[in-house]
Amino acid sequence: MALENSTNDSCRSERTIALVWGCELTKEAPTYTFEVPDDWSYEQQLALRTVCLGEKAKDEFHVVEILPPKDSKESAPVCIANLKLSVLPMVASLGFDLNPPVTFRLKSGSGPVYLAGQHLTAVNAWNDSEEEEESSGDEEMEESSKESIKIPDIKHSSVAAKKKTGVAAQEQSQTKGAGRGRKPASKK
Repeated sequence: MALENSTNDSCRSERTIALVWGCELTKEAPTYTFEVPDDWSYEQQLALRTVCLGEKAKDEFHVVEILPPKDSKESAPVCIANLKLSVLPMVASLGFDLNPPVTFRLKSGSGPVYLAGQHLTAVNAWNDSEEEEESSGDEEMEESSKESIKIPDIKHSSVAAKKKTGVAAQEQSQTKGAGRGRKPASKK
């Protein structure tokens, strides 16, 4: 599934393609590395959205962490979730955007633990000649839409609305009491 989002800047024009991404960590396969081929020239990013336990997970602590890249000076892994079925079976992590390669590891627990998010790719939407055509088309569209939009005169419409509500109020006061099922008061 792919979603596209267009952004228009004065200096550049990009289109973002978002693909649904997910992986499973278990005791048998405790690590997963999200990476993209070296020949991909576009900017890549992984937006992690949820970390949750599977239906067959045991009620034990499941610790999920991100391992530092092999060429990094950082040596300590970063814990991103500590889940337990009876306490916290899922974590939503908005705003957790990672640049590949990223390695996830199930440090403790037997799983299954599911990670889900979006694989984002920023690509050039069009070249310079198409950009000029697009901008001139937008200007023409704006001019034609201005001509077709007619703004009603506020003074006339508000007077008409007042007259209409005044007539409705008179009709309502004339029919007041009618149709309610009340009997007229008897004279004694």
